[in-house]
Amino acid sequence: MAGSNAAKKPKAMSKKLLTYFEKRLLEERRRVLKELGHHGDTFGPNGDGDNGGADAYSFHMADQGTDAMEREKAFLFVSQEGRFLWHIDQALRRLYKSPETFGKCHQCGEEIAFDRLDALPHARFCFACKQREEEAKKN
Repeated sequence: MAGSNAAKKPKAMSKKLLTYFEKRLLEERRRVLKELGHHGDTFGPNGDGDNGGADAYSFHMADQGTDAMEREKAFLFVSQEGRFLWHIDQALRRLYKSPETFGKCHQCGEEIAFDRLDALPHARFCFACKQREEEAKKN
């Protein structure tokens, strides 16, 4: 009976594919870190811009609104990129810790399609399970 269980066990991803996805994840990680570094300049070390705060606030009311909006947009972008970086790091942990399960859906256990993983190397769900999750959020 042990042989029948082994036959049902999904096949692990090949070393070549694991290496490919590791490179994809590391490239994405480098890109995000570069973006975060760029946007870090918007806030500066003290959160007051590049110039140490000398011109951090305009004297004209319209400029103040524009400056505040730009800082808010930069903050939102950085927080989105930060979440994306967290997902990439989680995917790298999965890949290194249990490579036999990398690329498998966390919901149903089926393989995630190559096209989906190639587009989103940090994906945890197959398309069908992700779609069900999105539908559940809407309702």
